[in-house]
Amino acid sequence: DVQLQAFGGGLVRPGGSLRLSCVFSGLTFEDYAIGWYRQAPGQERDRVSCIRGSDGFTYYKNSVKGRFTISSDNAKNTVYLQMNNLTPDDTAVYFCSPVSCDVKGLYSYGIWGQGTQVTVSS
Repeated sequence: DVQLQAFGGGLVRPGGSLRLSCVFSGLTFEDYAIGWYRQAPGQERDRVSCIRGSDGFTYYKNSVKGRFTISSDNAKNTVYLQMNNLTPDDTAVYFCSPVSCDVKGLYSYGIWGQGTQVTVSS
């Protein structure tokens, strides 16, 4: 079974930073990609970023470019999302999911794990 767990969220002030981790199992990362999604109250699920295990290709939605960095530690089956210069608009529950990942964005295979809450507030 494919399992994923996101963690590392918390409360941070505007301009602050957090690093999220997605630990997964049941996947050969080299053959897939992992994406980060987020969902704020009353909002639709938002595609954030993804990274391919095969070649390290990354994608970012425009609003996080230059602020967020996605990376992976393949030996640990972990994908990270370093989030800098956070704003209240980044407040959401963040999820990771197996995805296809290309220059056009992220496309989930529909497998979700437990998310982690990120709250950006003064």
